[in-house]
Amino acid sequence: MPLLEITDMTVAYGRIEALHSVSLTVDEGELVTLIGANGAGKTTTMRAISGVHPLAGGSIVFDGRDVTKMKPHLRVHEGIIQAPEGRGVFAGMTVMENLEMGCFARTFKTKAEHDETLERVFTFFPRLAERRTQVGGTMSGGEQQMLAIGRALMARPRLLLLDEPSMGLAPMIIQQIFRIISEINKQGTTVLLVEQNAQQALSRSDRAYVLETGSVVRSGPGKELLADPAIKDAYLGVA
Repeated sequence: MPLLEITDMTVAYGRIEALHSVSLTVDEGELVTLIGANGAGKTTTMRAISGVHPLAGGSIVFDGRDVTKMKPHLRVHEGIIQAPEGRGVFAGMTVMENLEMGCFARTFKTKAEHDETLERVFTFFPRLAERRTQVGGTMSGGEQQMLAIGRALMARPRLLLLDEPSMGLAPMIIQQIFRIISEINKQGTTVLLVEQNAQQALSRSDRAYVLETGSVVRSGPGKELLADPAIKDAYLGVA
């Protein structure tokens, strides 16, 4: 049984249908990527999974349980955690305060469990440990992205939704972020990634889906899609 199973998911903004019968699965332990052009429906898919956008049709099943109509905060309790597009750090809060907000809706049973999770975040992102008293809004774009992912990890995700983690970052920082995402996945966290940097995403993904104008048009192993001439032409700029 997949950890996440989406069947014929349809999402509309008023009369405009943004997603048309999208179906996809994510197995436990996988790193799965959604790629597509701007406006293809990638972010809408993520927001629908996290419960921010209601479905006009179809279903979302998480760990065998139908969560289609479940409220967003209850999905957090189930372990569906999103690091949103644009990072969304709390600009007036310190690094530590931002991280603590990550576990606000999914509290720890013991202080030891909290401290262990925080140490894991600092292991992935040593820069956050160095700057734990710095205000989030004064950090660089790369540091804010680290903070956004670290905050999501504080909620102990069973499914980590990452929406455009490389957006607006320098190439060296992008490589660093993707190395960390791969390591998070290797340590057991299931990841669903939305990303326009197809080269980085597909090379590290177990499987991938291609969205075009609200529909899934291709799917397959990440490296197989990366080698596909049509994908190279459309998303890598290589004819």
